[in-house]
Amino acid sequence: MGIDRLDGRIIVLLAREPRIGVLEMSRRLGVARGTVQARLDRLQSNGVVRGFGPEVDPAALGYPVTAFATLEIRQGQGADVRAHLATVPEVLELHTTTGSGDMLCRLVARSNADLQRVIDRVVGFEGIVRASTAIVMENAVPLRIIPLVEQAAEDREGDEGRPGG
Repeated sequence: MGIDRLDGRIIVLLAREPRIGVLEMSRRLGVARGTVQARLDRLQSNGVVRGFGPEVDPAALGYPVTAFATLEIRQGQGADVRAHLATVPEVLELHTTTGSGDMLCRLVARSNADLQRVIDRVVGFEGIVRASTAIVMENAVPLRIIPLVEQAAEDREGDEGRPGG
């Protein structure tokens, strides 16, 4: 599903001010409240907007160390490994990948020494053959979505002006 300029403006406003109400959003965007609500409902039902929860900083919770672990998985053990890793609170994300490993997970820990405990818990499962871990030194470009939303809305506007768009 593509988004248009209004969808993009709604998403950007929500990303910048997650606690804004629909009425205030409609006032700022200069469109009817019903239009904003309908657009927001559609964005949610299509999976573009997945939630409105708070952004939480693991470092502020006492987990300042971030690492990425590339995991090599024993054939046929993927589902069991995923289930195991879902039980480890310090595993923030898990992706299946192509390349040198089968899975990539983002981990957090209270310290470098604590990272060893987390890694031991992650790899202490028979379905994991090998792990390679890289500690994050700096998060130079934190997770962001606004530039992508703006580009997607621009792309859609450009497509509508082209034949067949």
